[in-house]
Amino acid sequence: MANKKIGLFFGSFNPIHVGHLIIANYMANFTELDEVWFVVSPQNPFKEKKSLGNMYDRLEMVNLAIEGAEKLRASDIEFKLPQPSYTIDTLVHLEEKYPNRDFVLIMGEDNLAGFAKWKNADIILRDYRIIVYPRPGYDGGDLKDHSSVTMTDTPVMELSSTFVRKAIKEGKNIKFFIPDKVLEFIDKKGLYL
Repeated sequence: MANKKIGLFFGSFNPIHVGHLIIANYMANFTELDEVWFVVSPQNPFKEKKSLGNMYDRLEMVNLAIEGAEKLRASDIEFKLPQPSYTIDTLVHLEEKYPNRDFVLIMGEDNLAGFAKWKNADIILRDYRIIVYPRPGYDGGDLKDHSSVTMTDTPVMELSSTFVRKAIKEGKNIKFFIPDKVLEFIDKKGLYL
């Protein structure tokens, strides 16, 4: 039997919103992927640590958002790895842990544009496939035509976690921007105020 193809969708998910969910669901249902795992980053090497919500809260929000969704999973794999976490290290670790899975990277066109700066970018391109979703105003650059890269017609989402956090802080109604269960969790814990 062929290995299951798992798309890895890395992010802070601070908080997760419908844009993330639409991308993940598209990838799980309109590409050759069997599942999509939301890999919640404890700390992105490019982001200030203090601006991140508690990683366990962010993981819990992902779990609440995808409850009952077939083909979508939350992963805390990076919580257990040395900080800061680099994608190549996570990929190698996952391959050892799940030898009967094939891992594929999911990324936005904005990330593809800066991909050459990533740790071991050449090895990732050699050993893994990358499925890319469009981002408004970005062009994937030279890598768009790379044999390891697949561009998709994922619906374009301009919604961002920054926008959501700002709206919460300003007391705006953000129903439909994030799943109701996530909204309840944010309210209950008083996050992003």
